[in-house]
Amino acid sequence: MRLTLRVWRQRDADTPGAMVTYDIDGISEDMSFLEMLDTLNEKLILRGEEPVAFDHDCREGICGACGVVINGDAHGPERTTTCQLHMRHFDDGDTVDVEPWRAGAFPVVKDLVVDRSAFDRIIGAGGYISVPTGAAPEAHATPVPKADADFAFEHAECIGCGACVAACPNGSAMLFTSAKVNHLNVLPQGAPERETRVLDMVSAMDEEGFGGCTLTGECATACPKGIPLPSIAAMNKEWLRATRKASRR
Repeated sequence: MRLTLRVWRQRDADTPGAMVTYDIDGISEDMSFLEMLDTLNEKLILRGEEPVAFDHDCREGICGACGVVINGDAHGPERTTTCQLHMRHFDDGDTVDVEPWRAGAFPVVKDLVVDRSAFDRIIGAGGYISVPTGAAPEAHATPVPKADADFAFEHAECIGCGACVAACPNGSAMLFTSAKVNHLNVLPQGAPERETRVLDMVSAMDEEGFGGCTLTGECATACPKGIPLPSIAAMNKEWLRATRKASRR
C-alpha cells in the first residue's frame, strides 16, 4: 500500500507548526496506524531527518496514551483507539492527514504529542476514596445493585485518551469528567465524598480552561469505549444535588 501522509510537525509549544507531506509505501493492511507511523519514522531516521513524535504505550487499546486526529476524526474512521486502528480501513493511494488533539487545554508538546495533564488534575481534585477500609470485607458484605454495578463499570471503561475533548467543537471535558464522577458516585465506597467530588471535579475542569458543553454529541461519537452521552445528564443531576445541598449549609 502506498500513502501520502500530511503530518503536523511542531518543534515545541513556542514554535509555529505546519503540515509536512511524506510519501510512504510498503504499508501492509495488517499494520496498526502506529506501526505505520513507526515505518515512516524508520525511513526518516535512515535519511537523517527528525522522526515524528507521537504518544503511545500499551498499544492494546487500554492505556489511553495514543491519540491523534486522522482525516479530521479523533482516532480515525473507526470507533477504536489509534493503536487498534488498522491500515485496512484505508485505500492504496489515499492522502491521510494526521494532527494532534486540538484543544486549548491540551497544548502541543511536540508534533503529535499534547500535554493532557489537565485530566490528571481533574481526577486529583475528586477521583479518590478517603474512607478507611481496614481489612478486606466479606465479598458480599456491601451488596451493590446490578444496575449500579453495570453503570459504574461502563464509566470505568473511560481510558482518559482525550478524544472527547478533541472532537468537541468547544473543547469540553464534560464526557471525561462525567465518566469519572459517575464511576465512583454510584458505588458504596464513593458515597461519603459524593457531593464534594462532583463539585471539586467540575470546578477543576473549569479552571483548566476546557470549553462549555452544548450536548452536540461529537464527544460520545468519538469515544473509543462508547461512553454514552446520557452520562453527562447523569452527572448534571449529581452537580445539582450537590450544589443544593451545599447551599443549605
